[in-house]
Amino acid sequence: AACSSPAASTAPSAAPASVAPESVAPGSEAPAALSGELTLWHSYGSGGGETGALNKVLETVRAANPDLKVTVVEQPFSDIFKKWQTDVLAGGGPDMFIAPNDELFNQTDAGALLDITDKVSGKLEGFSQVAVDGSQVGGKFHMVPESLKAVAMWYDKSAIATPPDSTDALLAGVKDGSIKLGLNQGIYHMFGFTGAFGGTLMDDAGKCTADQGGFADAFKYFQDLKAGGAKYYTDGNAMKQDFQNGKLNAVVDGPWQTADFKTALGDKLAVAPIPKGPADDANPFTGTDGWYINPNAADVDLAVNFALQMVSTPSEQVFTDEAGHVPAAPGVTINDPIVQGFADAAANGLPRPQSKQFGNFWTPFGDALNQVLDKNADPTATVANACKLMNEASGL
Repeated sequence: AACSSPAASTAPSAAPASVAPESVAPGSEAPAALSGELTLWHSYGSGGGETGALNKVLETVRAANPDLKVTVVEQPFSDIFKKWQTDVLAGGGPDMFIAPNDELFNQTDAGALLDITDKVSGKLEGFSQVAVDGSQVGGKFHMVPESLKAVAMWYDKSAIATPPDSTDALLAGVKDGSIKLGLNQGIYHMFGFTGAFGGTLMDDAGKCTADQGGFADAFKYFQDLKAGGAKYYTDGNAMKQDFQNGKLNAVVDGPWQTADFKTALGDKLAVAPIPKGPADDANPFTGTDGWYINPNAADVDLAVNFALQMVSTPSEQVFTDEAGHVPAAPGVTINDPIVQGFADAAANGLPRPQSKQFGNFWTPFGDALNQVLDKNADPTATVANACKLMNEASGL
């Protein structure tokens, strides 16, 4: 889909209820009835917990709005952004889709998203400020925020009684075999470790500063984990299966796995933050999921108002309880220590930047990670080159 205080290994199956941070009780005004037709896309995956929660909320919204017809189309996550932009810029596309803010800047810059600033004015009071900020480019809203996502460390508490609280402890556990660690070989999943070693990606002007310390230490640590016995995966589903069947007892992944991991591990499942490093806490990217509106939609007001009903407190409660979403909306109660762990991870993470310069991060640093892990390249030189390429692409 791509985002901390863990539930302790002795935590009960349901921690004391807490309300999502930065939330206040929503207003009591009933939403206006919706009438018309909408087509929406999602990429939750058939049969998963997110799909189930989406369908349950849709049933409630449809029941409350009998004159509303909603057609739902699932798209592969790997295709959804490109297909949306292609279709919208050609004058077509669905009325709306839900996805992370991975391509928010690029699609806004391309003119593929409706500016909904005026339409959501006064309607997002009490929403998480991180989610509100993550829905904007240049101070303009192009998304109705639904949830926050950041990665953390899932683990099997029947095998790992106490999760590692430092990068040194994690490496020691990998080396002695007590921690059978799986990692996605991708810069998104691994980014949080760079903050743990004191790395900073960009300055306020968008210039890459990763070559000024921290990043190279983190990349060397990635090599040490691999040498120690950690397994890196280029296929996230393969890693997921190995964790579910017990070949791994710890993985770094996101809250979108909640329903499937719970089904596989039951009460053995727990979550902890990516361990802090010698310099600071880990800082995984915190992304915002939300509803985007097509500028070509026949009734943009209907689409926006539908999105607002989909992120109402009762709707968000379903996504929180059944899909493990960290709610953006106010007044939602978090009863599950796993969801609370991801809420903490999201609150402590680095909000995903929305800028042209940040868009130039992915390719050079993804390549750098592969060079360091697959070819044992020198981390310092490799990071310096990636930073140089990022700045060149940004014209800095």
